[in-house]
Amino acid sequence: MEVDGRVVGSLIGLVGGEVFVQANAAGLPGETAVRAAGWALGLAVLGSVVVHLRSSPTAPPPPSRQGLRVYGVSVIALAVSVPVGAAALRAVGHDELTRAWVVLVVGLHLLPFARAFGQPFFRPLAWSLVTVALVGGAATVAGFEDGPGWTGVLAGGVLLVAALVGLRRRDRHLLSPGRA
Repeated sequence: MEVDGRVVGSLIGLVGGEVFVQANAAGLPGETAVRAAGWALGLAVLGSVVVHLRSSPTAPPPPSRQGLRVYGVSVIALAVSVPVGAAALRAVGHDELTRAWVVLVVGLHLLPFARAFGQPFFRPLAWSLVTVALVGGAATVAGFEDGPGWTGVLAGGVLLVAALVGLRRRDRHLLSPGRA
């Protein structure tokens, strides 16, 4: 049985999105509603995964070796950039920008996936996360006390929505690898 990369990607988005929402909701105005919205989106993703698997659509072709290399390099860059950037921000006295940095790096690491996996929806996902990071970082620098928390929550929401939408894409919308 071939694994559908969209299911794997949606499950990764589900976990990452929930971590972002639930870890950053603490202390925000409307915390209970924010957490509940995160859980509701997460349940919608799980439901969508079940429906997707039951309908047994044609899975996209597995990624090429080049696509897997791009993925590996992107994940390694993410794993190195997050702690190095966080340490640099802490060293210059701007630890409050760490969440915006993490969201920025997560977004940037997704950019090459559209081409590598022939899945164009990665492009708007990546740019959405970059935008959340930049706006959240600017709000934090401007003194918005809840800027870091909302940056994380919004990033989680973006990942959850993308996990849901990614499963609804049909093969006719996919580009062949290397043509995104």
